[in-house]
Amino acid sequence: MISFLKINKTLVIYCLILLIVVPFIGFNFFLKFLGNILFLIFLIPLLIFLIALISFNSLKSKVNICEQCGNISLGKNNTCINCGADLDSKNSKNFENLTNPSEATIEVKAEEIN
Repeated sequence: MISFLKINKTLVIYCLILLIVVPFIGFNFFLKFLGNILFLIFLIPLLIFLIALISFNSLKSKVNICEQCGNISLGKNNTCINCGADLDSKNSKNFENLTNPSEATIEVKAEEIN
């Protein structure tokens, strides 16, 4: 056995180095791999929540509510499906308020305090 160690001294040194170095590299790889898996476990639900929030806001902007019957319609319908009322009247009322801003402003009188 001793003659084997003398002959293959470099082989023994390389084997010892591999036995010392490989477990550290393998352990480091395992920790990084486990960290990435845990990161994805927390990241994927967050991404799903953000996608749901964006789609909900997009859907909310396309919803029209009839002022006469309260029926909800999706899309770009100009008339209510239930009662036939004009859904664009709601938008035209909002634009009327915007064209006449003096009715929407509040006048405040300032008084000087002695």
